[in-house]
Amino acid sequence: MSTNVDTKPLIKGPGLKKEGVVVLQTLFIALFAGLELLIRSGAGIVSGLIICFVLYGGLRFGRKGTTYVSVVTPPLAYAATVLLYLILSVGFKPSRLGIDFIASLASIAPYLLVSALYGWFVFLNKKAKARKPKPRG
Repeated sequence: MSTNVDTKPLIKGPGLKKEGVVVLQTLFIALFAGLELLIRSGAGIVSGLIICFVLYGGLRFGRKGTTYVSVVTPPLAYAATVLLYLILSVGFKPSRLGIDFIASLASIAPYLLVSALYGWFVFLNKKAKARKPKPRG
């Protein structure tokens, strides 16, 4: 009887490459955040939760070495989605665009902060575990 418990889900193959993580995270964020922006005319809990879920999914289903990409992509994908939505809906009016963009980021700031803290903790923890210990002496 084996006591080695694998924390990764049972999926066929080695997992997603860096490109796959970026594409899937961006796709899910653009879909759900775009729908929320269209329906509610603002960002909220759906966008925040999807950012947390895609970060966790990227960390969980990515190959070895995709942790950094999984952590960095969600905030950038969300910012690009909101900016594109605002340009299409408001037009290129810098003062209105800037205010709406900052307001959208501020409305999901707690989710961005929690997911960033968790993601960077996982990344730095893996990096520290991979480093060889210095010999005492």
